[in-house]
Amino acid sequence: MKKPDSLQGTLDLLVLKILSRRPRTHGYGIMAAVKDCSDDLLRVEEGSLYPALYRMEEAGWIQAEWIKKNSGRRARVYELTADGKKQLGMEESRWLSACAAINQVLRTV
Repeated sequence: MKKPDSLQGTLDLLVLKILSRRPRTHGYGIMAAVKDCSDDLLRVEEGSLYPALYRMEEAGWIQAEWIKKNSGRRARVYELTADGKKQLGMEESRWLSACAAINQVLRTV
């Protein structure tokens, strides 16, 4: 089965959820978490993730900070804000409602 390259409509939910459990994670860590937690069924590409991170930062859902790693390299880490926690709750609720509706259709058709 071909692996989905696009998580359109779920990327915000996945990023917010990962950051709620793993604060101060950098972009590569977020991509790896999606891949690992989904047993390699879902993947987020850089071209989708970084624009989403910038958009979520601008919306006030996450905040970013540059840190210096032990290797001497800089990394931009992200964490949820209070507004991000609220948004995560709304995104989870919307996802669960959509799943329930889809399951209803699958059971009745």
